[in-house]
Amino acid sequence: MSRPVRVGVIGAGFAGLSSAKVLRAMGFDVVVFDASPDVGGVWSRTRRYPGLTTQNGKHSYALSDHPMPAHYPEWPTGAQVQQYLESYADRFALWEVVRLGTRVVHADLDEQRPGWTLQLRDEATGADLDDVEVDHLVVGNGIFSIPSIPDYPGAEEFADAGGRLCSVSDVDDLEQVAGKHVVVVGYGKSACDAAAVFSDDAASVDLVARQLLWKIPRRLGGFLNYKYLLLTRLGEGLFRYLRPVGFEKVLHGPGRPVRNAMLASIQALITRQLRLRELGLVPNGPLERIARSTVSLATDRLYTGVADGTIGLHRDTRIVRLLARDGRPSAELADGTVLPADVVVCGTGWHQAIPFLSTELQNRITDEHGNFALYSQILPHDVPALTFCGYNSSFFSPLSAEIAAWWIGAHLTGGLTLPTEEQRRAVTAEKLAWMDERTEGRHARGTNIVPFSIHNIDELLADLGAGVSRRERFAEWLRPLNPSAYAAVGQEIIERARRSRPVRTGSAFDRDSERAPVRSLHEAG
Repeated sequence: MSRPVRVGVIGAGFAGLSSAKVLRAMGFDVVVFDASPDVGGVWSRTRRYPGLTTQNGKHSYALSDHPMPAHYPEWPTGAQVQQYLESYADRFALWEVVRLGTRVVHADLDEQRPGWTLQLRDEATGADLDDVEVDHLVVGNGIFSIPSIPDYPGAEEFADAGGRLCSVSDVDDLEQVAGKHVVVVGYGKSACDAAAVFSDDAASVDLVARQLLWKIPRRLGGFLNYKYLLLTRLGEGLFRYLRPVGFEKVLHGPGRPVRNAMLASIQALITRQLRLRELGLVPNGPLERIARSTVSLATDRLYTGVADGTIGLHRDTRIVRLLARDGRPSAELADGTVLPADVVVCGTGWHQAIPFLSTELQNRITDEHGNFALYSQILPHDVPALTFCGYNSSFFSPLSAEIAAWWIGAHLTGGLTLPTEEQRRAVTAEKLAWMDERTEGRHARGTNIVPFSIHNIDELLADLGAGVSRRERFAEWLRPLNPSAYAAVGQEIIERARRSRPVRTGSAFDRDSERAPVRSLHEAG
């Protein structure tokens, strides 16, 4: 007698929880593992720093069938996002399948079955737990799972003098910086937010930025919510995609002078609004470069802090070594400046790591440059019974992860007809090469698709043979994408998958299906 296909999910953030909800609704037996004591992923109470808020407003940073609470502010706090995910688990009865405080130490693939044996550990006690076998594994551990902290020379001398080197997410209490000299490294949102918040309690705060980036104020000109600039199809269309479609061909063809004038006007407005020229903080290069790295909102208090001297900002430089000067922990910059540094806080990015997979499997999942070679940021080329969810980080990360979960479920129930492995490899390699050139290597190993969030959503839905109405797509040219508009699409895909009755029938499971043919947008080119 056949049995329900069992799916293991690693991670209980947006990707992991939406995968669990979607796959259970499709009829799969699901179990979720997360090493943290709570759901939330990057929003877990164990990882969020003081003052953390979303970059998106509550209306766009949500899952399709579970809006953010009406009483939340425009930009919810980290604690509110975590509470939102708890309410999602409550609503869809996910607690019965979520195992918190449980780390997947190793996932062993049996390619003949195919299936996985998961070796588990109790994170609180360190005790080994009974192995769990699953037929398919969804990796939803997040691309912001492991902070990247530079290996500075002199770190041992620095620590011996009482200095602390840590990531932004390690500072979960302002008492850790109160009365201390703090050096924050980086110029992304987390680094700038931290410098501003720490300046209230620290003895001094210095921000060290190797390269200044263009930042977008939450409200342009003090009144226009930035979402009408970057979270619309028009805003996304201002930046050239790998293959422009529709009106984008006009914007990057005969309409390019108009497009250039729009970007120049926005750049001039930001420069005036944030007083970048007076503060000496105009980034090198035009605003268009914002598409070459992770776009982040401006931290208003950072600029007022630089203006009044409570925050020292050292641009176009870096820490070359940590040391103890006169017995006090310090940091030396490339220009010879030595800063007092009781605490060095790094907002210097993240490692995208899958340590529970063997080196051999990791090599099969990544290309020669270490990028994740995943078709549609989801499917490895030649590793069976494995998919990734949430490796398409975007402006609409919750919805992007949820749609990836729909795609995974459709794949497992035969609802997709995919290109051949050779074609998938070619499409993926082409996109990775384009991403590498466009971002100057800042694409988080192929997992950061900003600013082309809506393109990714369109492509996944095209694979699924589904999508919102033409009226909704037209409206999205001038207003931000609304996740709730996609709820009916998800329900349709789930119902379609339920009719396929996902059961384990042997080694044919997880192969490309011949049923319900849907021509891939990637294949169409």
